[in-house]
Order: sequence, then C-alpha cells, then structure tokens
Amino acid sequence: GTQVGGDHYKKLAIQPIEFIHKNSLDFFQGNIVKYAARHKDKNGAADLRKVIHYAQPALELQYGEKP
Repeated sequence: GTQVGGDHYKKLAIQPIEFIHKNSLDFFQGNIVKYAARHKDKNGAADLRKVIHYAQPALELQYGEKP
C-alpha cells in the first residue's frame, strides 16, 4: 500500500496495516502493533507510551483488570 505522510514504515518487511488486517486484530491490538512498529523511526518514547495507553483499556475492557 501507499503510505501517506512520512516513511517510518518503509523499511518494515510487513506493513502494520497489512499485518493488522490479515490477522483480524481489534482496535487496541492494531494501535499497539502500529505504535510498537514505528517508535524507533518516528516518535520514540512517545509512541511506546501510546502502546501502554492502548494496552490499559484493553486490560480493563477485555479482561476486567484495572491497570
């Protein structure tokens, strides 16, 4: 696929959007994959904080655990 805005996914063997789609990942999983895949090439620690941000509601909504 064509990436709009930046080249932070270009060197990945599998684009996050393809991986997310082919594995039928939910919203939380998709965002976790996206931010984990790009953190070294885009927003660094901020993207890893986003991984945590999406993991916390997933823990609560999907497993009933308060992070």
